[in-house]
Amino acid sequence: MADGKEIEIAFDAAIDQAQRAAAEGMVALDGSSARERIGQLEFRLRTERAQALERGAVDRDWVQKTIRWVVEWTPESDLTIIAALGRIARLAPPGLS
Repeated sequence: MADGKEIEIAFDAAIDQAQRAAAEGMVALDGSSARERIGQLEFRLRTERAQALERGAVDRDWVQKTIRWVVEWTPESDLTIIAALGRIARLAPPGLS
């Protein structure tokens, strides 16, 4: 199980990547501005960060759903947000077999 510091570091890195993408004017896969989606992602990351710290664990279902959603609109040329989410995913408890 991940400790609180690991959770903080992973979420903070993902939030930082989202902020950088917004500042750089990321364009979504469909050619539209990704600003609104990045804002939604940042909100979701901040909310889940607080809940994960309270629980002492990352919600595996939340991570999976979030990664699927981000992959739908993130351009293949910029995978830094997905990589940051992967860091969070590695802290989630293993799924049931």
